[in-house]
Amino acid sequence: MGLDSLQRFLHEGSRAKPLLFLAPLAGYTDLPFRSVVKRFGVDVTVSEMVSSHALAFSSTKTLKMLEKSPAESPYSVQIAGSKPEIITRAVNVINEQITRIGIDILDFNCGCPAPKVANHGNGSGLLQDLPLLVKLLTLIREHSRTSYTSVKVRLGFEQKIPLEIVQALNDAPVDFVVVHGRTRKDGYKKDKIDYDAIAAMKSACRHPLIANGEIDSPAKAQQVLDRTGADGLMIGRAALVSPWIFWQIREGSEELPHIIKQELVLEHFDSMVRFYGDRGVVMFRKNLHAYAKGHEGASAFRSVVNSITQPKIMRECIEEFFALTPLEWGSAPIVELNKRSV
Repeated sequence: MGLDSLQRFLHEGSRAKPLLFLAPLAGYTDLPFRSVVKRFGVDVTVSEMVSSHALAFSSTKTLKMLEKSPAESPYSVQIAGSKPEIITRAVNVINEQITRIGIDILDFNCGCPAPKVANHGNGSGLLQDLPLLVKLLTLIREHSRTSYTSVKVRLGFEQKIPLEIVQALNDAPVDFVVVHGRTRKDGYKKDKIDYDAIAAMKSACRHPLIANGEIDSPAKAQQVLDRTGADGLMIGRAALVSPWIFWQIREGSEELPHIIKQELVLEHFDSMVRFYGDRGVVMFRKNLHAYAKGHEGASAFRSVVNSITQPKIMRECIEEFFALTPLEWGSAPIVELNKRSV
């Protein structure tokens, strides 16, 4: 999918082919991982959530988070914050990088439930002040030179207020809306997901709407589309275990693409080391925890890799473990995220 397809989707809404998005997950959806997922047909990739404060002061580490692979088009950068002057500075920093990197969409996070984010009025904390949320989205659209802007929300902070949220967003100059079907208080509790609330928001929303939350198989993807009427789907945690889920949804099949898991994991690992240097070995541990889920010996494997710091030794460990474990679908649960860091 290219920019022409995105433009057609935004113009036609539900009449267009549903789009598939990779959700932004702090600490996970960096350039190396997005490169892996892009192989399997995801339409739009999104950067990790980037602090507007960190962007405003242009730290080298933060700017590196904006980088994308050549295959990522369309590509979205997600920012978080709540102070107008800081967000304006952050948007201007992104504007300076648009042409060099190729950034198509600027997304605003109003859904992150992490206490260190929400308790300071950022992320899902903005759902407690909808006029400010709309003001910030208007500010972003006024200053951003990206072709499109979007927003990601939850159903509320402590209580569900889906219709209040969508009515506020109808007054905001965004091109599409992503809705995670839980409140901030619900965290990632499986039994709290509410697709009917997403459906109610879709019915009242003037913008294309993307549904997010607990989508972990092709069958579930179709169920969510049918139940919510959403124009597309965003998937995060399930993709950490099974990045090929986008291919399966697109093909409408529970079958697996013709891949060898060992080769896929090694490709991801090598990309991490190229992008981060030796630090990528330690950073890749959490990815290995996800890839190993559902495999025999996963617990012992996690204990081993948690002590490895050298690229050569880690690569040999990956080769050995995944050579002995067949690629299976359906045996691995969705990854549980640490709310303190996501």
